[in-house]
Amino acid sequence: MFYTGSLKSVTNLSMKTVLLYFTFCVSDWCYQSQFTCDHQCNTPDKWDHVFSDCKGKHQSPINIVTRKTLKDERLTPFQFNNYQQIFRGTIKNNGHSAQVGVPHVSTITGGGLPSTYKAVQFHLHWGSKGGPGSEHTIDGERYPMELHIVHMKQHYTDLKTALADTEGVAVLGFFYERSNSENRKYDAIIKSLKSIKATITSLLPISLAQLIPSQQNLTSYYRYKGSLTTPGCSQSVIWTVFESPIPLNEDQLEEFSELKFHDGKPMVENFRPVQPLNGRQVYRSGSAVILASSALLVATLTAALGLSQPN
Repeated sequence: MFYTGSLKSVTNLSMKTVLLYFTFCVSDWCYQSQFTCDHQCNTPDKWDHVFSDCKGKHQSPINIVTRKTLKDERLTPFQFNNYQQIFRGTIKNNGHSAQVGVPHVSTITGGGLPSTYKAVQFHLHWGSKGGPGSEHTIDGERYPMELHIVHMKQHYTDLKTALADTEGVAVLGFFYERSNSENRKYDAIIKSLKSIKATITSLLPISLAQLIPSQQNLTSYYRYKGSLTTPGCSQSVIWTVFESPIPLNEDQLEEFSELKFHDGKPMVENFRPVQPLNGRQVYRSGSAVILASSALLVATLTAALGLSQPN
């Protein structure tokens, strides 16, 4: 971004202040919900102005069109190792999400992955007051929220090194759906949100397994090659997006909107818009279901019964 104020405004500032302003505007990135006349940060459509990888051809998130996915028999069920292990971590407001560091003892194998990957952290993306906020969409539908559990190949010691490998990072994506009942397994997360409006706090003991659907409900998923969904948008991610959603009630979903961005604005709609596929193929596991539109179902049923469709 460039300074758009008057020359008089610049001359009234010290050189140090001007340099700080330019440095902040050039390096800063934000979501569309943060952009105002007073805070002209780099919104998602301008991330590539500062981070060149953000204009790559294999960017995330994407809209998954279920009827265009291909079944891949190699996409077998995952093995979740030590996901049941209880740990005491910290949860922090990293400026664009709520993020929890995870001990590297939890790993995933199988699922068509080329290696064993160890968990590093998880974070979330959401809308506003429980409204649409997932990053990935399914047939154009945006869910209220999305969980990303970030893993890196087991032999790497840090995420930066793993991102230099084109298959160095594996992210598991989970959707949330609105439920009538409270999900008590999320008590530790929800209660901590009140303490991290602009800081970091200890997290009550949790396990990764309690945050996601039961393992028998994790055999249906989609797979594609993509990127980080935040700058620098490194294209080193094997994405797995699961069909089975996680239930949270309306009050729980709304709690996330009480967080603040570092500029003090409400942390809402912290999701990147879907990106072009650019010829990539999205695969589905053997258990994933293709969701036909209601119009297609009516047409199929009508044809099968030999009935004429109404005008």
